[in-house]
Amino acid sequence: MNTPGPPTPAPASAGVKARRRLVAVGAATTLLLAGAVTAGALRTGPDPKTDFWATLHSQLQPLPGRSAAASAPPAVVDLAAEMRRIQAENPDYRIGVVIQDTRGGEPQAYGDVAAYKAASTAKIITAAAYYHLVETGEKSLETQLGSFSAAFQLQAMVNTSSDDSWLLLMQDIGYPRLIEYAASLGISYDPEQNLLTPAAMALLLKQLYAGQLLSPEHTEELLGYMQDTNDEELIPAAVPQGITVNHKYGVVQGYVHDAAVLRSGDAAYAVAIYTWGDEDADSPDRIDVIHQLTTAVAGSLFRR
Repeated sequence: MNTPGPPTPAPASAGVKARRRLVAVGAATTLLLAGAVTAGALRTGPDPKTDFWATLHSQLQPLPGRSAAASAPPAVVDLAAEMRRIQAENPDYRIGVVIQDTRGGEPQAYGDVAAYKAASTAKIITAAAYYHLVETGEKSLETQLGSFSAAFQLQAMVNTSSDDSWLLLMQDIGYPRLIEYAASLGISYDPEQNLLTPAAMALLLKQLYAGQLLSPEHTEELLGYMQDTNDEELIPAAVPQGITVNHKYGVVQGYVHDAAVLRSGDAAYAVAIYTWGDEDADSPDRIDVIHQLTTAVAGSLFRR
């Protein structure tokens, strides 16, 4: 037996239908007027092509190379176990990672932390040495080196990793003075060999960030050159939002490194990730390994 449905509504009278039509027409008119007012307000507002809107638009764009996974807070990880896993899954790579709390304490070291070809990460030693000589009065940022000033060459060496600028600055310092300066920081470094351990690089960044190397003005300037560089595909691309990155990458003949200060709130850590592999330095697999290492480090250091 079928269950009867709800009773059918009685037809509306002609007067009721007329009133309904008037109400519908009034509502449609109101919506049209509101749309016209809104469109007029948009047309008479700021030109979206002005610098203000261009700047706002750029601030709303995701950072280059930042994946959706990098936008999420890092998961809490067992760093030692995660480092062992990453190294076990990538046996063809030589991997060394060192983390140094900028507030002090012993460094954390993982993997093969013997010396590597430092590539361009060593440019931070040259930059710090030159600023130091400026502060002692032996050099000037206005000195002409090549076609530009020493100040220009410092920025180009760090921010766009110019090898020409690096050579000009090292020659102006002198190799013996550069070796001597590195030794004064507890770092063994010969620019002709260009070898560094991840621990030495992490120590250098720790001292720089902690203000132990340079004046506040030069410290801020150098760290500023280490942001928004011409290559943000390594550590910066894998850190979660909310973590500030000042870094210097290095790539040469199978070596791919990135060394950075990672900061969130009052906590800041120097992190050196050095790798070697018998392949093209910019291979997606190598970049993925560095991203995995960065994610593990961030998840361990910045627990949300």
